[in-house]
Amino acid sequence: MVHKPIQELAPRISDCLKLIYSMQEHGQKVSTSAISERLGVSDATVTMMFKDFAAAGWVEHVPYHGVRLTPVGERKAMEVIRHHRLLELYLARQLGYTWDKVHEEADRLEHVISEEFEDKLDELLGYPTVDPHGDPIPSKDGVIALRQGQKLSQLKEGQAAQVLRVSDQNSEKLCYLGSLGLYPDARVEVLSRAPFGGPLHIRVGTGQQQAEHMLGVELADHILVTAPVHDEKKVAAQAEDKGEQK
Repeated sequence: MVHKPIQELAPRISDCLKLIYSMQEHGQKVSTSAISERLGVSDATVTMMFKDFAAAGWVEHVPYHGVRLTPVGERKAMEVIRHHRLLELYLARQLGYTWDKVHEEADRLEHVISEEFEDKLDELLGYPTVDPHGDPIPSKDGVIALRQGQKLSQLKEGQAAQVLRVSDQNSEKLCYLGSLGLYPDARVEVLSRAPFGGPLHIRVGTGQQQAEHMLGVELADHILVTAPVHDEKKVAAQAEDKGEQK
């Protein structure tokens, strides 16, 4: 199993690797029951996969946290994720798929493309670093550049930022967020926050393309944004004032 290329592994093996990495990235416990529920297989099947992964040196058991990928296992997961995210971008950019449709299609294709096909895809797309959702694409040697930011739900009233990444893969949610214009690189500003965990009143876009919407906190939690633009301008203005005072 260790030496086989991704396309020769059973799909559920690469799916499991990808899922373990995703759960780790979000700080979630990687338990047998959590994996079996998300993959739609039995606990016994996941237990067997975990044993095989451990024997291959891909995972190690961490008390109270389930399993965790080893550096070798993470490298293997990066191969799957690279295939998946390159395919998502290809489907969106070259074939006209909307961003809410690319995930499931890429799930089916990621298991069968060869390394040569992956290289051609990478070249065709201009060696991209992010997919349509703003997720980073691992490099050929398994290095992934994590995108640092904060949740949209954490912005304060009057703060503006740029969307970096939308982490939810639910097609209905993505379709809805797309209808609001909340794509990567879009400008978003929090105008007000309803009390007691209520929705955010936001402004999306710039110039004549601006539009105001109400967005629930649960959805806002899945949108990663840059440092607030408002704060950056404020800091710059304060720096100018200090310079003038000197």
